[in-house]
Amino acid sequence: MATDQRKPLPFIANFAAGAIAGVSEILTFYPLDVVKTRMQLETGKAKHGMVGTLSSIVREEGSRLVPPLLLEAPKRAVKFASNDFWGKTYMGLSGESKMTQQLSILTGCSAGATESFVVVPFELVKIKLQDKTSTFAGPIDVVKQVIRKEGPLGLYAGMEATFWRHFWWNGGYFGCIHQVRGMLPPAETQQGQLFNNFVSGSVGGFVGTAVNTPFDVVKSRIQGAAKVPGVAPKYNWTYPALMTIMREEGPAALYKGFLPKVLRLAPGGGVLLLVVEFTLGVFRQALGPPYL
Repeated sequence: MATDQRKPLPFIANFAAGAIAGVSEILTFYPLDVVKTRMQLETGKAKHGMVGTLSSIVREEGSRLVPPLLLEAPKRAVKFASNDFWGKTYMGLSGESKMTQQLSILTGCSAGATESFVVVPFELVKIKLQDKTSTFAGPIDVVKQVIRKEGPLGLYAGMEATFWRHFWWNGGYFGCIHQVRGMLPPAETQQGQLFNNFVSGSVGGFVGTAVNTPFDVVKSRIQGAAKVPGVAPKYNWTYPALMTIMREEGPAALYKGFLPKVLRLAPGGGVLLLVVEFTLGVFRQALGPPYL
């Protein structure tokens, strides 16, 4: 059956493909995410480079990194499932039969916004555990202590910063995937299709990271800070915090952790798209017509 005549796969298939892709990407690149967070939480002039930070983490902490790693999988599932949902929704509303460049950016931004509402508690727990000074026993201990000290809404600290971080990354990622795919020569084999997906996803990952890193720095600062009763937090809202960091530490501080982040999310973006598309192809073969 022609590609444009295939019946779209159900929501659960895209959710499962995103989760499988997420696990693949996380197992490959997760240590760089820890390095990125450590560098972003460091105020003032950076004391350690990427290599020094990574060496210290591996040497001193080891298996302590496993629990927060497991929190990453649901994020990827929501990312691709919501992108599929919004893509179908906007194409229906606009009357377009195929995805366009404008719709791909709008779809990506909407998927990022949706993802942000789901992942904030996971992100908060991850940041707390990745902090070098963390004394938490594990993810459950983080949740218990945050709720005890700040109430259930404490799990949504940094919601606004997380919104902008995911909004811009997903818009850049999915928007670039559509553009790059159109520029690459059509694949004539399955291997060629996988290669095109990897290249498109890698370029999308690079652009998304370049756009959203300042928002990621702010999010890490907001979620990593300890709340002191009666004291207003230094970093609260995203755009004022961007100005505070730039004024006190210089513009370069907004790109702290960029190198490990882009080394993870550029090829990681390629791995995500490659595995998602491959997994969806397996689902189509298993379900048969009219999905083929």
